[in-house]
Amino acid sequence: MNRERMLAGGIALVVAVSVLAVAVVPGTIAESESDPVRPGHLDIQEVSIAPGPVSGGTATLRVDTRLAHSDGESENVTVLVRAVHLESGLVETTKQTAVPTISGDREVSVVQNLSVERSGGYRVETVVFRHGARIAEGSKEVRGVGTLTPEYARTSVRFHWQGSDGLPPIEYTVGSTADNRTTLDVSTFLTNEGDAASEELRVVFTARQADSNIVADRASVEVGTVRPGRTVTPSVELAVPDGYNYYLDAVLWKDGVIVGTARSVANLNPTETVRANETVREVGLEVSDFENGPTGGRGAPETTVEEAASAGSMPGFGTGAAALALVGALLLARRHA
Repeated sequence: MNRERMLAGGIALVVAVSVLAVAVVPGTIAESESDPVRPGHLDIQEVSIAPGPVSGGTATLRVDTRLAHSDGESENVTVLVRAVHLESGLVETTKQTAVPTISGDREVSVVQNLSVERSGGYRVETVVFRHGARIAEGSKEVRGVGTLTPEYARTSVRFHWQGSDGLPPIEYTVGSTADNRTTLDVSTFLTNEGDAASEELRVVFTARQADSNIVADRASVEVGTVRPGRTVTPSVELAVPDGYNYYLDAVLWKDGVIVGTARSVANLNPTETVRANETVREVGLEVSDFENGPTGGRGAPETTVEEAASAGSMPGFGTGAAALALVGALLLARRHA
């Protein structure tokens, strides 16, 4: 019994001392804290780049960065992307985006738009920060940005042939000839390769003299709207001078903007042949021009015995020289007799 009283008294004493210590020295017994949240693992899973809006001078690159997250929680995350020109090495543009807190095992997509000059190629660099410290990075190259078509110059209508398949994109027939002028009936083929009807279109045909590039005649025709999957054949008449070769150019216009071009040729000069990408000329060489020319310092051509005999003479002798030789031989024979 005494032992129990002594144990109870000891416990009471310890509690009293503890309460007194807390009252006198605050913080002597620290409150228990909850376990801190373990930071998650974050990495770049994939970066995809797609073209966005394109103007005459700039192009938008749509950069989609997919972050792979696992375990714990990630706060204060930012994604920085920048476009570096491949030729100059200069940074063209930079974009930084804050990412909301990420928790659990999942992927997060961060989409950023970079506006760059519509020319050359770029290296798109991606850097991921957490609490200001770099934790992941990567890069991807984009080339041929200058080939992106601006919004105002886009159309689904194309010249049906471009000459690579052996068929000329522009055809012509001779309509009439009078007063040293030839009328050409010129036409082309346009096909709507899209899924919707085209805009109002117009084609301008031009005949250019092949040697001088002088415009001999020009005419335009309204094409109107072309239904999807359909082909139209606009045509005009061009009057040109006879005896020359011409480049036939067709320019496709949409709302005041050139959206397509094609070229063929019209060969009206029989001594020359002009092609769409090269010119082949005849020089008019004739062998008779060289028949009486110099021998080049090698002397006159030798005459063979056979050639001289066929001509009725011996080489180096004429008829008079042969008679004198015969008389001399007779006199010599008479003296010896």
